[in-house]
Amino acid sequence: MEKLLLLMVMLATCCAAPQDLSGKVFVFPRESNVDRVKLLTPQAKFNSVTTCLRFKTDLARNYGLFSLATGRFSNDFVLFKPTSSNTIRMHAQDGGADFLSLSLSPNTWHSVCGTWRSDNGLAQLWVDGKATIKRFIKTGPITGAPISILGQEQDSYGGGFAADQSFIGMITKVHMWDYVLPAAEIKRYMVDAHFTPGNVFNWRAMNYEITGQVVVDEVSEVM
Repeated sequence: MEKLLLLMVMLATCCAAPQDLSGKVFVFPRESNVDRVKLLTPQAKFNSVTTCLRFKTDLARNYGLFSLATGRFSNDFVLFKPTSSNTIRMHAQDGGADFLSLSLSPNTWHSVCGTWRSDNGLAQLWVDGKATIKRFIKTGPITGAPISILGQEQDSYGGGFAADQSFIGMITKVHMWDYVLPAAEIKRYMVDAHFTPGNVFNWRAMNYEITGQVVVDEVSEVM
């Protein structure tokens, strides 16, 4: 079954034309257990991960930003915002760590990068140009055909979505690498300077599928 799913992902990826989303945002306009964006890649092993994105919301409750699941773990790599206003939770292989004392004002664009290494299990967040401390999550590589979702948090492989954990707002400039991006590159991403685009997901050449009421819209403000 897992091999079949991987083949389906590969076929979808090779046959879909990558889209340049420069100057665009994904708009998630409502609470829903349906609305989501699925990001497509044929890659099925990750020894390390860096995921960066920019988001804007007015939510005070919890919500999922980025959710990568495999047949082994529904939380193989996740960026999740708990209800606490100053915390972002990162999951790797169903383990997790909370990064505290962050500044996440509502109705404001925020840049977030999460890094994780499988060899030593260390994870770190960068939020609006500032690096957190490093925390231990779990060791061992991510393996298996990934299902990567924006706007929802997977409680099962490709499903288990809950409306009260759905993201409402805007997400843009999503990139993912299969290595820990050097600090200098993360800083360049944060200020929107020239940086090495993601080799797993690249906002300027993205394969994706939209389910539900998610709108690709023009950027209409300075970020």
